[in-house]
Amino acid sequence: MKSTFLKAEWRKLILANYVVGPDFLKPFLPEGVELDLWNNRCYLSLVGFMFLNTRVKGVAVPFHQNFEEINLRFYVKHFDEGKGWKRGVVFIKEIVPKPAITAVARTVYGEPYETLKMKHDWKSDEEFINVNYACYKTKWQNMQVKALNQAVSFLPGSEEEFITEHYWGYTKQNTGNTQEYGVEHPSWKVYPVTDFACDFDFGDMYGGKFDFLNNQHPASVFLAEGSEIVVKSGKPLALAQTHKV
Repeated sequence: MKSTFLKAEWRKLILANYVVGPDFLKPFLPEGVELDLWNNRCYLSLVGFMFLNTRVKGVAVPFHQNFEEINLRFYVKHFDEGKGWKRGVVFIKEIVPKPAITAVARTVYGEPYETLKMKHDWKSDEEFINVNYACYKTKWQNMQVKALNQAVSFLPGSEEEFITEHYWGYTKQNTGNTQEYGVEHPSWKVYPVTDFACDFDFGDMYGGKFDFLNNQHPASVFLAEGSEIVVKSGKPLALAQTHKV
């Protein structure tokens, strides 16, 4: 059983989900995993949220407990001979405002973290909730939603379930090997989104290959309430023969 590396809360997650061609993402696949599709659609998600009450190995590090993150991720699966299919994510980049967080994530997990200036804004009344996450590179770039202020459960087999319920992370190491780690949390409720805006220069943030997203609308946008989460320590991926479903 893997030990717990980090405990925290992930709250008010904006998930903007873009449909892309599978061939576009294949060069980013770590060894031993394959793309996970929903209804034959391949998704790339821009995700913004808050880390709250963060503890690393049980320790609350001063000034590093509450902070924003914006990441770009896609969805994969790995066949474990003992457990069957494991559904997970691979990150293109994860942006946080704390250099120490970036250093730890790169060292311990090999994750592609970057440190930028960030900010967020949450506002709500009885009817609506507004959530905004922003980071600064060559300019301020932000994503924001307006949603009904009444969180609801999603249906089994839904797009919301597919996007939010991937419980493994897979990372390509500098050695070429793949690291696997588990993420534990209950199912999340979602707020029905009524409006979404994204002022991101994807090419500036993630490289020229991602320029096409500047002119593409997401296929869906969710605002999830989130929950307490547990991130387990990583381990080298036990590679097995690729399986098809």
